[in-house]
Amino acid sequence: MNLPYSSTAANRRAPHAPRVFAYAAPRHFFPLAAALTPWFAALAIVAGLAGLYIGLLLVPADAQQHDAFRIIFVHVPAAWMSMLIYLAMAAWAGVGLVYNTRLSAMMASALAPTGALFTFLALWTGALWGKPTWGAWWVWDARLTSELILLFLYFGFMALHASIDEPRRADRAAAILALAGVANVPVIYFSVIWWNTLHQGASVSLNSAPSMAAPVLAGMLLMTLAFWAYSVAAVLRRVRCIMLEREGSADWLNAKTGGG
Repeated sequence: MNLPYSSTAANRRAPHAPRVFAYAAPRHFFPLAAALTPWFAALAIVAGLAGLYIGLLLVPADAQQHDAFRIIFVHVPAAWMSMLIYLAMAAWAGVGLVYNTRLSAMMASALAPTGALFTFLALWTGALWGKPTWGAWWVWDARLTSELILLFLYFGFMALHASIDEPRRADRAAAILALAGVANVPVIYFSVIWWNTLHQGASVSLNSAPSMAAPVLAGMLLMTLAFWAYSVAAVLRRVRCIMLEREGSADWLNAKTGGG
């Protein structure tokens, strides 16, 4: 059932506000998302193929870890995306909580499954990497444990939202949980600094030159670009589905989809 919000960003937009703010309204963002999705999907495919070519075929095996180190081309970008998407989800949820905007809450809901996917992928590839290098699939290391908590936060966000029938109440409750969980992100990032953990330090730091070979860094960055582009494409497609579900009876949506 469509339960309209008390106000929208579009309705409050000043006459001379920048045109970009018009896309805060679902009726304007809906066609924009449809137009952008194939471009980001194509970028994800191209960057992903290039990254996999470098990671699997061009870069030689590591002297100590041999071919097992190639998991880095999936594991590290997936871990980066798991944290980045959570911050984006919390930001959208926070904006929706403060300004009561429909699109913000929809974007937060659309981001959660993709964030959970990359968090699971980071944990799974970490286990595959940990067995040949550490001799164990899992250890209760600070980095691994805080990343596992991140997965539970994603699941909690989606479960809490799904458990409340009224969309606006569900948005507000899930937003509070998302904002509270932001505290876990710096714990994940700095865990290898704050505690003496088994997990290795950051692969790439903004404060120092990369310590890895240029082809390895290039492959990781290409895979990160591929995962980022995939995330954008998936979220744009998912948010359109959420709009169809929540506003299926709206006149603007019927006009665009040809509904009655």
